[in-house]
Amino acid sequence: MRTYIGVTDSVWAGFLQARPGLEEVNFWRPSADTSFSALQPGEPFLFKTHHPDNSIIGGAFFEGYVPLRVSEAWDFFGPGNGVDSAASLLEAISRYRRTPSRQVDNPTIGCIILSDVHWFGDHSLPAPSSFAKNVVRGKGYGPGEDSVVDQALAQLLATEISATSDETGFTPGLVHGPTRGNPTLFVPRLGQGAFRALVLDAYSSHCAITGHKIRPTLQAAHIRPVADGGQHRVDNGLLLRSDIHTLFDLGYVSVSKEHRLLVSGRLREDFGNGDDLYSLAAAAHPINLPKRRLDQPSGEALEWHNDEVFLG
Repeated sequence: MRTYIGVTDSVWAGFLQARPGLEEVNFWRPSADTSFSALQPGEPFLFKTHHPDNSIIGGAFFEGYVPLRVSEAWDFFGPGNGVDSAASLLEAISRYRRTPSRQVDNPTIGCIILSDVHWFGDHSLPAPSSFAKNVVRGKGYGPGEDSVVDQALAQLLATEISATSDETGFTPGLVHGPTRGNPTLFVPRLGQGAFRALVLDAYSSHCAITGHKIRPTLQAAHIRPVADGGQHRVDNGLLLRSDIHTLFDLGYVSVSKEHRLLVSGRLREDFGNGDDLYSLAAAAHPINLPKRRLDQPSGEALEWHNDEVFLG
C-alpha cells in the first residue's frame, strides 16, 4: 500500500476543517494537463501545508481521479471543493492559472476525489525531511519508506477504524473487494459525488444505451438503488441520458446480463411510442461499455433490476 502527501492550499484546508461533516472532498488541480496515478483506490492521501508551517494536518482515502468542468465539479461536490460557491471555485482556479476569471468560462480541472476525511488538529506532524521544499504538488511513499509518513498513516488509520467500527468491533472499512481498482487495505466507500463523477468518466461521457454525448443531459443511474441495498459502485452504475434514466428506473428498459438492451412491451402499450428503443433492442448489440472490466455493469445487479424492476 502506498501513501501520497499532497501539498495543501491553506484556504482550501481551512474551509474544510471548519466543515467536518464534509467527508467527501475534491482535492482539485487548476488544470487537467496531467493525470494522477500515484495511488490506487482506497490508498491514503495525506495533507501537508506549505512552508514555513510545513505540517501534515490530516488525510483521507483516494477514490479516483477525473477531469471535470468547473460546473460539474461544483454540481458533484459542492462545498467539498473547499469553497462556498461555483463562482468562488472559478475565482480560485483563475488565481492559480493567473488568468482573469472573466476570461475563463468553464475550464476543465483535475479532480482528485477523496473520502473519509480526517483532520489531525493538535496532533499534526512535521513534514518528512525527505519532502523537498521545491515539491509543489506532492510525493508518494511506499511502506516503511519514511517514519513520519508511517506515523501519520497510523494516526489516519486509527481515526478511520474508530469512526467506522461499531460496538462489536466490526470494521466495515476492511477489505472485502474493490469498488474500482485492485484490492487495497481499505475499500473506497464512494460517496454520491464520486459515484457520479467516476461513472461519467468510465463511460467516456457517452450514454450507455444511445451513445448520446451532451454532458449536461447525462446522469449516473444506479442499477440497484441504494435504498434497495445497492452501493455507490461504478459496476452498479450506468451512464444514461436523462429520459432513458427515467425509463430505466420505472422499468420500461433494462439491460441483460449479456449487456444487451431490453425494452418492455409496456412502453408501446402505455405511451404508443419508443420505436427507436425497440430498434436498438432488436439489433441485439451490446450497450456501450467501459473499457475496464471492473467498471462494467455487475451481472448480479443487472439480474436484480431485471427481476425486481423491469416490466418485461
